[in-house]
Amino acid sequence: MRSKQQKMLAEAILTPISYIYKCVIGVRNFLFNVGFIKQTKFKVPIVVVGNLSVGGTGKTPLTEFIINALSTQWHIGVLSRGYKRRTKGFILATRRLSPHDIGDEPFQMYAKFGDRITLAVCEDRRKGIREMMKIDPSINLFVLDDAFQHRYVKPKVAIVLMDYNHPCYQDKMLPLGRLREPMDSIYRADMVVVTKCPEDLKPFDLRTVKNNLDLIAAQKLFFSSVKYAAPSALFPDENNLHPYLEYLTDDDGILIVTGIANPKPFVKYLRNFKSNMKILHFGDHHDFTRNDFDLICERFDELKGNRKMIFTTEKDAVRLISNPYFPHQLKAFSFFIPITVDFSQYNEGNNFVESLKEEINRK
Repeated sequence: MRSKQQKMLAEAILTPISYIYKCVIGVRNFLFNVGFIKQTKFKVPIVVVGNLSVGGTGKTPLTEFIINALSTQWHIGVLSRGYKRRTKGFILATRRLSPHDIGDEPFQMYAKFGDRITLAVCEDRRKGIREMMKIDPSINLFVLDDAFQHRYVKPKVAIVLMDYNHPCYQDKMLPLGRLREPMDSIYRADMVVVTKCPEDLKPFDLRTVKNNLDLIAAQKLFFSSVKYAAPSALFPDENNLHPYLEYLTDDDGILIVTGIANPKPFVKYLRNFKSNMKILHFGDHHDFTRNDFDLICERFDELKGNRKMIFTTEKDAVRLISNPYFPHQLKAFSFFIPITVDFSQYNEGNNFVESLKEEINRK
């Protein structure tokens, strides 16, 4: 009863704040729509990847998917604000930098594609684009990560992501819900991607999402799922174990360590395999401390099993590998599981990559 009363009290307090926030965002969007606030249009085509809600929709995996698919045809400049980095202003990614310098996601993308792209971080996307074009004039396509709300740059293609498990049409504006913008902002998107769809998604479920989104004819809708790759060692030089998940048994112990916005799909995936399991979840973009590693060691020692292993996400791996406090005794037992985006189901022959190329080349 008390928790219900607390919830009602919280809603009573947050509802007017949410309404005020919605009005402010509505006015801002109106000023952009009527041209009172100017957008900068660049000669180089710009693809924006973003969402309407906060966190956890899968922007980084999709950005990586786009880079991998298009980098043979275009020389791509990737620009991000570098969320939670310890630096300010424009920074061009190099091998000497760390996640603290440019942020987790940019560091992860540069580690994968640094020889195929030019990557930088900057809070001011217009300044960032101009600086990158000066440094590398061969860039002929920009991909802006998490920039749907940054309307000062006019994109050639705007891609909005929606987590299937947290549909924006069932959400509310901040701080009452998780929406950064009202639902009708989705009509600014050229392409909408529903992410993290279950493998057993039925035609009825697809129609339900399509009907609720109610997109206009010019907008293209795609459904995708997360595909998990084989585990990789966090510290290959320290590790000679082979963590084949399908061979796990009840005699094996797993500690799952995460610091992302929504760890549920990752945990659900690992629950498909037999093992004794413990879970340690920290906040999104968590900066692991010495005390955190003491706790991880403690939980690892408590695991029961002939083989004991630690599994984390690819995004967390970026921070863990470069952390000076990571315990040496755990390095041989620590793994991350890479993920990719899979469009192979649900889309009735519509090809996301070909559709994206068409939008980029559109006059």
